[in-house]
Amino acid sequence: MKIVQQWDQENNDYIRQRLIEYNASQLPDEVKHPVEHVSLIVRDDFNQIVGGVTGTVFWYTMHIHFLWVDEQLRGKGYGTQLMTRIEQLAIEHRCRLIQLDTFSFQAPDFYTKLGYEIFGVIEHHPTANHQQYYLKKTLLNQN
Repeated sequence: MKIVQQWDQENNDYIRQRLIEYNASQLPDEVKHPVEHVSLIVRDDFNQIVGGVTGTVFWYTMHIHFLWVDEQLRGKGYGTQLMTRIEQLAIEHRCRLIQLDTFSFQAPDFYTKLGYEIFGVIEHHPTANHQQYYLKKTLLNQN
């Protein structure tokens, strides 16, 4: 046997699929539902994207990947509107939890004002002067 450094999409997909199969074998049927990708986009009058939020729903959890609002529009409520709408989508998908991560130079205070709780911090990441925060928001039990 040997370990080889080699990235390609096919190998990545194979390893991912094998882990998904293992995870499914360890969980009860009620949490086994299809993974769903979600995206909400803000467009200006010229149909240009000026903000958005993306995430994935699985195991009754909304995993938020990215939230971005154009710098000229920050502080005008678009981020809050996007988060409110993605929380509504999470509830529609019977999610019990929303989780995300952010850096100290991004928006930890924004998320805590929306009711997210910091449950983990990596100090000095990605540099000595920054931190990475892991946040969650528990939704009312939907099941």
